Amino acid sequence: MRIALAIGDAGGVGPELAAKLLAHQDMQDRDFIVVGDASVLAMGARHAGVELNLPVIRADELQGELPSGQVLLDLANCPADQVTLGDSAAANGGASLQNFAAVLRLAKAGIADAVMFTPYNKHSMRLSRPSYVDEIGFIDATIDASRSGREFNVLEEVWNARVTSHIPLREVAARLSVERILDSIRLTTEVMEGAGKKAPRIGVAALNPHAGDGRNFGDEDEDIIAPAVEAAVAEGLNAKGPIPSDTVFVRAIRGEFDAVLTMYHDQGQIAMKLMGFDRGVTLIAGYGFPIVTPAHGTAFDIAGQGKADLGATLAAARLGADLAKLNPAKSATQPLAADWATAPVAEPGMAAE
Repeated sequence: MRIALAIGDAGGVGPELAAKLLAHQDMQDRDFIVVGDASVLAMGARHAGVELNLPVIRADELQGELPSGQVLLDLANCPADQVTLGDSAAANGGASLQNFAAVLRLAKAGIADAVMFTPYNKHSMRLSRPSYVDEIGFIDATIDASRSGREFNVLEEVWNARVTSHIPLREVAARLSVERILDSIRLTTEVMEGAGKKAPRIGVAALNPHAGDGRNFGDEDEDIIAPAVEAAVAEGLNAKGPIPSDTVFVRAIRGEFDAVLTMYHDQGQIAMKLMGFDRGVTLIAGYGFPIVTPAHGTAFDIAGQGKADLGATLAAARLGADLAKLNPAKSATQPLAADWATAPVAEPGMAAE
């Protein structure tokens, strides 16, 4: 079981976290292909106070038999001596995009079983590629996905899925539909069953205060969310809702639900980060291989200081490995082209969720 690990934004804590993860005793028996600039990883190791000695391989060597353990694919795409810590930069964003595309292609080709990345900075990525919206759109374009995946935030206590993600709050209500919510319930069930949680109990959050309070505060809960939940139950899925969002997580952590499906990004993110900021994992599922990352960001304010907590990054690596073992079947393989590690990603498919 091999993890393809992309080094995150060079100006943040991503390089330090990658180095700490690779040096951690629990990761010494894991197979990793680390993708990025060797000088950035070395910088991260210095900041973290750890020593790394990864064999460096060429892109063309990934077509053959790989050695076990940790190896580094040096793309030489972001010289560390040109990095300004704690700030967004187009060069950092460009390297992040190249690293991300490479690990996705490795998984699509069946060379890696799981994809992982340390935190990216979307502003840096947009400085490099103005069309960039979010990870899901980029994944779709990179691997020519037949369907878009979804983001899940994962804690041991509860999972969080969401119907919409990186869109302005003013657009959320217009994006909701019975079919979209039903699809989200189906995918949440599918992904959680793939993680070993049979017939997961899903609490579906309301959109409006007090679940609309009998239409006093909006019609979406009764006209869109409730019918979607009813349709899910008719299919045999274990869903309940709409439940007011100010109580649904309380009920979940008390044991009533295995997952909460929220209607928009911060409706779930705030609750999940309050419960476990240093343990939370973002899982992007629905592509035939797991894609994981710590749920926190690049932490520019502590970049280069050796202070970044490894907890969420370690949890992400463990979750990615566990999911890959539970679901060993690969996606349809896509042989690597000669320029696979540096080829640009096409623009189509970049729309937000």
